[in-house]
Amino acid sequence: MSTAFDSIKRGLQEAIAHAEEASPETRVHRPRPVDVKALRAKIGMTQEQFASRFGFSTATLRHWERGDRNPHGAALVLLNVIDRNPRAVIDALSA
Repeated sequence: MSTAFDSIKRGLQEAIAHAEEASPETRVHRPRPVDVKALRAKIGMTQEQFASRFGFSTATLRHWERGDRNPHGAALVLLNVIDRNPRAVIDALSA
């Protein structure tokens, strides 16, 4: 097998071992889905303003709003924070 395959296989095996060792008290937090278009409208920004203010590309924002793609990972976490407290995020990014 290739070196890349071996590396991926080893990483997956480590992830499985980690998951099996996790205690029952371990809680995985999954951010809730965000309606990006509604969020942007609630804040009152254009696509360009929203993307620029929060560090997304306008193209990515358009994909999210059309439903071609869904935000995930850190972007989804950031969108959840923006949804709950946009002023805090704006202030933090302006500092």
